Amino acid sequence: MPRIAAIEAGYYRVPLETTLSDSTHGDMLAFELNTLRLRDTDGVEGVGYTYTCGRNGAAIGAILQRDLPEQVIGQEADRIEALWQKVWWGQHYGGRGGPTVLAQSALDIALWDLKARRLGQPLWTLLGGHDPRVPCYAGGIDLEFPLDKLLRQTDDNLAKGFRAIKMKVGRKRLAEDVERVRAMREHLGEGFPLMLDANMKWTADEAIRAAHAFQPHDPVWLEEPVIPDDMPGQARVVREGGLPIAAGENLRTLWDFRQLIALGGVTFPEPDVTNCGGVTPFMKIAHLAEAFNLPVTSHGAHDVTVHLLAAVPNRSYLEAHGFGLDRYIAEPLRIEAGCAIASDRPGHGITFDWQGLDTIRA
Repeated sequence: MPRIAAIEAGYYRVPLETTLSDSTHGDMLAFELNTLRLRDTDGVEGVGYTYTCGRNGAAIGAILQRDLPEQVIGQEADRIEALWQKVWWGQHYGGRGGPTVLAQSALDIALWDLKARRLGQPLWTLLGGHDPRVPCYAGGIDLEFPLDKLLRQTDDNLAKGFRAIKMKVGRKRLAEDVERVRAMREHLGEGFPLMLDANMKWTADEAIRAAHAFQPHDPVWLEEPVIPDDMPGQARVVREGGLPIAAGENLRTLWDFRQLIALGGVTFPEPDVTNCGGVTPFMKIAHLAEAFNLPVTSHGAHDVTVHLLAAVPNRSYLEAHGFGLDRYIAEPLRIEAGCAIASDRPGHGITFDWQGLDTIRA
């Protein structure tokens, strides 16, 4: 069985063409990208990555460069579950979350990509092979956009083939949010899938009030109404708010999702493959959601995640936003009539422009 022969980590700062904003993270001028390239003893390469919205990338890079090689070099490349457990428990005392689990996510993605490439299979078929066409939405990071700019962005996304849209809420005055949601609903028309994302802005009581105010505009879901630590509060929002709730992008483990789902605190579990530990736990979370008869959605990293949602029967929507990365990928995600298409290339199919990335190395 091939063994891991080499690891190469990269750390980049990806400039954004326009300043992005939400209710908690402030203005975002650039995203950080951490990559990991694995080569096995047969010369096959797998690629993984993770990202931040501007900070902590250097810490992730240090873990990838300094801590992971001694744990994985020389190990059997196909024993992904065993490697996941080894790295998780080897770093648990100083890790369990934050930069450590983001670094482990990049490693796990690279291992699955390596395995699928060696087998000559697209990742989505290796993981189960349900349906390569995954409904998707355009995820806007647009809280401070003036209304006319928000609607222009929406029209641009519709022209790209999107048939579902997400917008940010969580402004200082709820009335402003409601007016913007009303304008978006009028712009899109009745029945068009519209998602709302509060980015952890409110207390449970505030979120329930906001949900009631948004209800007439028929959103598919209200996302992250409260902080991820307030699971009982979010369960109240599900029970009393009258809207479906999406959440999970800030949860870091399978066990976090188990607690939230068991409490009744989420309608659409929403893992991010780049920060929940990688493909291995993402698929466990998706199957956990299926056991509770819940549809799973996703956050970020759409080029990888399309394969994961294409593998499971309970997938709902894929979130798509490239955070400036498309210009450094040979074949960015393809959107057709509201669906993202999981590629039939071996692995996850992402080919980075490494020379281009070298120009933005951090």
